[in-house]
Amino acid sequence: MSPDGACCICIRSVRFSPRTPVTQSPTPPKSISILTVDDHPVYREGLAAIIRSQADFDLVGEARNGREALELYARLRPAVVVMDIQMPEMDGIEATTHILASDPKARVIVLTTYDGDVQAVRALKAGAAGYLLKMAAPAELTHSIRQVHLGKRRVLAEVALQIAEHAGDEMLTSRELQILRAAADGQSNRRIAQHLGISEDTVKSHMGRLLAKLHARDRTHAVAIAVKRCIIEL
Repeated sequence: MSPDGACCICIRSVRFSPRTPVTQSPTPPKSISILTVDDHPVYREGLAAIIRSQADFDLVGEARNGREALELYARLRPAVVVMDIQMPEMDGIEATTHILASDPKARVIVLTTYDGDVQAVRALKAGAAGYLLKMAAPAELTHSIRQVHLGKRRVLAEVALQIAEHAGDEMLTSRELQILRAAADGQSNRRIAQHLGISEDTVKSHMGRLLAKLHARDRTHAVAIAVKRCIIEL
């Protein structure tokens, strides 16, 4: 009570000791589950060794061809698929098409020995998120897997340059491809005409158009260009 009779409230000074901060251990990053697809056992083992060397990678399955890839993908639902192109029973591009049809969110990186732009375009149109050469350094592969897992696309610079260079080129027709493959087998125009049931002049006409489309000097040059760009295989 104050001298004048009024009530007063006395607030004592209380000292608060600072709270000790609670340290939380960082949450470990979630592993990226990976399915590899390749018909060569030695290369599969090499891929497995690279993947297992990364703390944030988890190799959940290995397939030997495209059909096995479809079965394992349906069962395992990996975050990223590392897919070869040239395989028996079902190639990598067809397998990629089926995987993306079943799961539009699937992330596929295509690996190949060839750097041709035509094959790369086919793979990307099939839905592949990455296109790498088998000769790429392991660091390039692991970086690409992480980038693709984050929703980005990865195409080697030299392949992307080839795609850009030929972006405006006119595609070969199915008949022109038939004639080009026959020429690659060493068949003469007369032999090609007999095999396809058309006249020799028609073969020459098709050959002239495909030479122009490929910017080739002659049929030998056209075959070399087509093989390099993965338009045809020998």
